[in-house]
Amino acid sequence: MAVTRIIANLSAPDPVALAKFYAKVFELDLPFDMGWIAFLNKETTQKIELHTASEGGSGTELPVISIGVEDLDATEVAVRAAGAEVVYGPVTEAWGLRRFFFRDPAGNLINVVDS
Repeated sequence: MAVTRIIANLSAPDPVALAKFYAKVFELDLPFDMGWIAFLNKETTQKIELHTASEGGSGTELPVISIGVEDLDATEVAVRAAGAEVVYGPVTEAWGLRRFFFRDPAGNLINVVDS
């Protein structure tokens, strides 16, 4: 058996509004909207990765997903401009990873990492 993809599902009272938030902040496409679920994507080559953890590192709460970006500073500006609260960082961790956490409009804790 070969895994072909792993998908994060974020809980939200208004999935379409939350999808539009992510589409705006991360420049994603919104190709599918059924009201109760909305799909976001971007045509790129991705690797499959699944993490298990007891915390988010440095004593932080465990985020529900991690999103790798090319420009962490520009992404932080976009997150704040969209009205989301940055709750941790930006910080360069002891293990060398630069990142920040924010709460999306539905309250999900998101880890944004410099890739």
